[in-house]
Amino acid sequence: MRTSLGRNLTYGMLEMIGRAIVIGEYDNVAFPTEAELARKHGVSRAVTREAVKMLTAKGLLSARPRQGTIVQPQSSWNLFDSDVLHWLLERKFSVELLRHFNQLRVAIEPEAAALAAMQATEAERVAIGAGLARMVAAEAGADNTLAADIAFHVAVLEGSRNPFYKQFRDMVASALATSIHFTNRIKGRTASIEDHRAVYDAILKRDSDGARCAMRRLIGDVLTLIGEAEVTATP
Repeated sequence: MRTSLGRNLTYGMLEMIGRAIVIGEYDNVAFPTEAELARKHGVSRAVTREAVKMLTAKGLLSARPRQGTIVQPQSSWNLFDSDVLHWLLERKFSVELLRHFNQLRVAIEPEAAALAAMQATEAERVAIGAGLARMVAAEAGADNTLAADIAFHVAVLEGSRNPFYKQFRDMVASALATSIHFTNRIKGRTASIEDHRAVYDAILKRDSDGARCAMRRLIGDVLTLIGEAEVTATP
């Protein structure tokens, strides 16, 4: 078992245990002790203890006197943590989770685009344009569609020059990963180049209202599809 953990045993344990918690392997069973985990995975208790501490910091576990280490409910998890997001997306696909992702995006990204229109540096505007160029190239098969779309949206967040918005990079990347697979499956198409170009053009023109509205339309299209899918799935 130890060889499957990779070169960094602590992070290997973190990944293995964290994924197991999020996908529900411990939903109806007691969480193992440090000694049991160490023995099962062939590592020292010090390695196990450090991994458990890291998972506790992510909100997945808690240690209580006389109760030992227990799995926390999802309401306690740090959903902005990149590892937690990654593990969540490995669970069975959920339209509800996708809706939650994009509701957060529509609350954040339009305002980030508006700020980018007012405050982005020349280099940051170039980066947004480069993201759009990658999306165009991806349509011709010369780049990765998902990576290009993520590059555009991350560049807009960076261009906002707001350190709090910048912290949403991982959340946006995760939301896009699921959204793109979803829209491709439902509509059989990739993201609209023209919708993204409208955001970019408004940023170039320093048109904050235009950038805000264009980004809201872009994400709103996904939310509309999600709503239609939820209605269709309702018995």
